[in-house]
Amino acid sequence: MGEAVVTPNNDMPTLPRTPPPTIGSSLIPVINKLQDILASSGTELSDISVPQVAVVGSQSSGKSSVLEALVGRDFLPRGCDICTRRPLVLMLENRPPNSGDESSEWGEFRHLPGRRFYDFSQIRREIQAETEREAGCNKGVSESQIRLKIYSPNVLNMTLIDLPGITKVPVGDQPSDIEARIRKMLMAYITNENCIILAVSPANSDLATSDALQIAKLADPTGSRTVGVITKLDIMDRGTNACNFLLGRVVPLKLGYVGVVNRCQEDINKNRSIQEALAYEERFFHDHPVYNGVSDRCGIPQLANKLNQILEQHIRRDLPHLKAELNSRMRAVMKELQMYGKVVESKAEQGAILLDILRRYCDDFSAMVDGKSQDMSTKELCGGARIRYFFQSMFVKPLEEMDPCNSLTDEDIAYAIRNSSGLRNVLFVPEVPFEVLVRRQIAQLSDPCHQCLRIVYDELIKISQACESNGLQRFPSLRRRVNEVVRKFLDAAAKPAESMIGNLIAMEMDYINSSHPSFIGGNKAVELAVQQMRSSQERVDIERVPMSERSQLSWTVAAKPVVNGAPNQGNRPQSNNERPASAGGSSSARTWGISSIFGSKASSVESPANGSTVETLHEVEQRSSTIQLSEREPF
Repeated sequence: MGEAVVTPNNDMPTLPRTPPPTIGSSLIPVINKLQDILASSGTELSDISVPQVAVVGSQSSGKSSVLEALVGRDFLPRGCDICTRRPLVLMLENRPPNSGDESSEWGEFRHLPGRRFYDFSQIRREIQAETEREAGCNKGVSESQIRLKIYSPNVLNMTLIDLPGITKVPVGDQPSDIEARIRKMLMAYITNENCIILAVSPANSDLATSDALQIAKLADPTGSRTVGVITKLDIMDRGTNACNFLLGRVVPLKLGYVGVVNRCQEDINKNRSIQEALAYEERFFHDHPVYNGVSDRCGIPQLANKLNQILEQHIRRDLPHLKAELNSRMRAVMKELQMYGKVVESKAEQGAILLDILRRYCDDFSAMVDGKSQDMSTKELCGGARIRYFFQSMFVKPLEEMDPCNSLTDEDIAYAIRNSSGLRNVLFVPEVPFEVLVRRQIAQLSDPCHQCLRIVYDELIKISQACESNGLQRFPSLRRRVNEVVRKFLDAAAKPAESMIGNLIAMEMDYINSSHPSFIGGNKAVELAVQQMRSSQERVDIERVPMSERSQLSWTVAAKPVVNGAPNQGNRPQSNNERPASAGGSSSARTWGISSIFGSKASSVESPANGSTVETLHEVEQRSSTIQLSEREPF
């Protein structure tokens, strides 16, 4: 970085106070500001990535010493065990000294905005306190970032991320899978194509087994964005050197390697400054016979320049894509902002806008229900037409097709009649089993009615959600509140509807209207049974006739006149007590199960083998006429 400067207090050279201007001095600060904006936006802009440098390495490989040397200050927690337990985003910004500032160097934490730390030992204590607040005090590790920005005239513009070191054995409160968790955390950073990987490996270990290079190769197989750093060159075995490592002959990397000398723990305990350590490093490489020939690959100043140039090149290459992505996001946000309209300050204007939004909402709702909406669909039913479809096709039609005697068998009727007699024998069929059976069938109408109510309720909710005008989209809180009010209103209206359905069903179950024209009474049931028995007898007679005479007999039977729905029985006079069926009586095939009952009774009457069918018919007619004589004349 230039000629060493000799201070009057000692003979150790230090870095020059004013570094020469770099080509990345204008771009990298902009990226740093952009990173602050993206970090403050949360997850909304988390998918936008910017160029940065991530430092990876095994535990105690010298990562923190490299970062402190790049800053020129001692500010990171140090120790023999794990020190970096949370990702530290370190943004360095070159700032010329200002006469109005208390000091030319200071740091600022993002979680403490507006507060400057001029004492770098306070920065170390704040990092430790923030780490313990999130990860605990017993070696725990967290993925939450600590963002620190350092302003200094002695740094080059760049962004570094100090990641926790790769460890093998869990200690303290660390989980048993600590190694897998740390590797997953590292991969989340270094798999980003805009991330430059700074792989730190100690020189006193085999480079082929380096954890940093191994995980870097997983994220960057080609090695096009990985920079290797060989630390602790001064403590290698005598007679050995890392020249093959630095020249890339062992594990080649396209961006090459840089060798550095770290401060040892004894230097830290003796409060040896960073400037003294940098001077010792420069003197070590200058005096070493092997490293003197590769001086462009050795030293912290060479590493700082290399990282600055690589980061600037990445920014230049990614800048067009990043600009296009930001412009696209900005246009989307501006479009959304325009949809919200102008800011309204006065209460009167706010009230007028609110009333206008509610009026348009009500008009849109009424238009969709009445079928007058300008935005009606031509692909499917919607609004009031859909509700009408529910009533006509999904409610009324199934009710009309419902069999009133469904799941009602002759055994159910027989048991109901026998159970109603109790301990005594009865001469006539009681009304109680009839009413019980009819009420049970009427109760089947309850479920379809309540189901139709729920369907209409859901459709009204959909209509209310489809009526969200631009005004409601402009105010999301108002839209949520309107939806809540509409839902409460429909809930309140659904309760009386449910009560009405229950009352209607209860009314039908409470009074059985036996005077209805379609109701089949006792007289009509007996008449239908007699007709059925006569038809059965005629079929039996036809079957007994030989085949040669059967066709002639069928023609004769078909030629007989039919009176009141039954074939004319010659000149038999009609009794005065035998009354014809009422004109309103139904003679359709749907007899609501009554014909089957009498059919079973008729079959029981026909059971004697030697009994005459004609006598059976005569007995039934006599019983029918006797019942009719006992009835009262209608008023």
